Amino acid sequence: MSELFDAVDALVASRSPLPSAEERKRLRTAHGLTLDEVAAALKVRRATVSGWESTKKPTEPRGPEREAYARLLAQLAELYPAPEEPAAPVPATFTGAPAPAQAPTPSTGPAPEAAAMTAHENTQPPAPVAAAPATAPRSARTARPSSTSRRPGARKAAPAGTPAGGADPRFENGPLAVLDVDADGKVLAYCTGGLVLDVPAKSLPSLVDWTLKEAKLGQSKLSGPGKDADPLLVLTEAALERYGLPVTLTEEERLAGRLPEGHKVIKQLVRAEWKLTKRGFGPWARIYRPATGSERACVQLCIPSWQALDTRHWDTAGQLPPAELARVLGVYASRVMTPRGSTAVTGLELMTALHPATRASEPDADGKRHSEHNPGSLGKDAADPMDWPPCEVPDGHPVLKDLPRFHVRGPAEKLFEEAYDWARPMTDAECTLRHLVGIDVNMAFAAGANGLPVGLGAATHVTNPVFDPKLPGSWLVDLSHVDLSKVKVGKEWVELDGSLLPSPFTPKGERPTGPAWYATPTVAYAVELGYEVRPTEAWVRREHGRYLDGWYNRLRDAFLATMADLGVDADLSPADFLAAMDGYKSRDPELAIVVSAVKATVKGGLGKLRERPRGEGWRSGEPWRALSRPTWRPDIRAAVISRTRINLHRKIVKHAVFAGQYPIAILSDCVVYASNGPSPLDFLPYREGKPLPGGFKLGINPGLVKWEGTQDVLWGEEVRERFAAPELNLARYIKDGTVTDVDNGE
Repeated sequence: MSELFDAVDALVASRSPLPSAEERKRLRTAHGLTLDEVAAALKVRRATVSGWESTKKPTEPRGPEREAYARLLAQLAELYPAPEEPAAPVPATFTGAPAPAQAPTPSTGPAPEAAAMTAHENTQPPAPVAAAPATAPRSARTARPSSTSRRPGARKAAPAGTPAGGADPRFENGPLAVLDVDADGKVLAYCTGGLVLDVPAKSLPSLVDWTLKEAKLGQSKLSGPGKDADPLLVLTEAALERYGLPVTLTEEERLAGRLPEGHKVIKQLVRAEWKLTKRGFGPWARIYRPATGSERACVQLCIPSWQALDTRHWDTAGQLPPAELARVLGVYASRVMTPRGSTAVTGLELMTALHPATRASEPDADGKRHSEHNPGSLGKDAADPMDWPPCEVPDGHPVLKDLPRFHVRGPAEKLFEEAYDWARPMTDAECTLRHLVGIDVNMAFAAGANGLPVGLGAATHVTNPVFDPKLPGSWLVDLSHVDLSKVKVGKEWVELDGSLLPSPFTPKGERPTGPAWYATPTVAYAVELGYEVRPTEAWVRREHGRYLDGWYNRLRDAFLATMADLGVDADLSPADFLAAMDGYKSRDPELAIVVSAVKATVKGGLGKLRERPRGEGWRSGEPWRALSRPTWRPDIRAAVISRTRINLHRKIVKHAVFAGQYPIAILSDCVVYASNGPSPLDFLPYREGKPLPGGFKLGINPGLVKWEGTQDVLWGEEVRERFAAPELNLARYIKDGTVTDVDNGE
């Protein structure tokens, strides 16, 4: 009988009148539905639903689609009855909730400059917030004929208040777009916030022109003297084919990192008077014309199939459908900045975007402005390759060209500040415990950069200096007399088992044996522990400032905002925090990619401060390209790593004093303790929910710790015995217990 009733319902629906196109659109938007979601539910193309709502020439659904569409509209009409009178205008104040649906105002037509561009419906109102949009709907498209093509699935709509672009009207369509080709052969640009644009360009030069003149893509500058971010176009494999580019690079091209100069597309760009940067046409190509005044003409390309999005940092972002990839990159751009290359390159570019090296001067007598040094930025005088202190530069630097061949510099010749890689055998008492628990410091290197004074200019050489903990620099000093068996914690001397602690002065945790070069935070910690220091030599930078504070703040905010979107807030109790962290990536895998990219931006950006030669026929003793930029600053990298390592050691000492527990392994920012229970709460000292002051504290903020992994003590002993490595660093394998690259402790 139910089948007969269903047949009758379908027959009635096939003849029943549908509301007007305006009413259809009103009902959909009132419920917060996007065109993609309706299309996915009804198993039709997005353009089909758009046609049903067209005010100029609406189309009518037929067959089973009409029945389902009529049912949808009828249910929405019950929820959102049409107002009898037009509602009064509502002030445009954002409260975080959707505004009441208003009857649509008839459009007066597109602006003349947008005549060649059709903007598909974006139902989300712009708002001055950077909230991460919910998962964008998968678009019904076929990039190329494929046996794996599938229909889109219904996905959660973006929340009200999610901006499609920035507040700047020049960039109203957002910072970037992912270009793809639909089943009809049309090129579509998937922007942030669910916006989709038709792309009329038939060639790459015309695509660049369209992007700069009509697409309204880009991002406002992050600081007053800075520059607006150039629009970013991400090309899918289908878009690459459309514009005459290879889907993948040959082995030779991959090694070179670019297309050959004679490629037909590069010739097209040359004929159109477009230029490429020195890196050429590679995975992150920049196409530009020389700037005229303050007007820039530059477009950046990102090509995932050429490995532009490193899977170590972007996970599976390169395989996402266009709308979802636009969402991932859009959230990253809004919270960090528009990607300028790898996460490492972007991390370095973020520093200069927040603190540009130059600014415009005050008008001179003729009313003209000139470029001048921007106070607080890195000075250009420190960028001369021949001005660097020999102790701070890596091997092969021009300053070291007169050293004998194959000379190995020791601690008294080379500043060597690196992260921990230390482990020790377990004691008999520790072997009686059941578990090994790893805890990991959140954004450890970012926390190390926070509030750190760094040099802003060139270094000055001094002999027999009096140590100044407030002065950034490198110090030659003997710290071998520092005994960890008796140290000062606060104002009191305490006794510890120094044999169970790593030295804070070396990455391997070994006690120094004589004079060595150290960054300021390392020497300052020796003083903090209660020991006198007498440097014999130093390179100090008297002009200094907290250059990295803005960089840290932006990356911290990006990390915390994205983790909050994943359900991990900064004010959770320890138990609630551990519960929230359990499986947080599965709640929204796309936002989990953003978290990974933000963390990689921190580490990569700091690593770029001491960038080494990258091929290009370089020979030892010759300058390389990175040396010419003000942000080539190995001393800043060393200071951040030094402070990060010292911060960790300070917490370890506080924990040892209070709980009598010592780590058995440390790898960078991960520490492993033996414990009777499998949870960090089983060994971290909390009193009435409050942690030990200055010790380890569970939480998501940078500098606090999270649970990294737990294994059995027997697992650790068995692994060390199997590989005959009593000091095998178990922190490297604590996460999942898989041992893959044993180094036998060497």
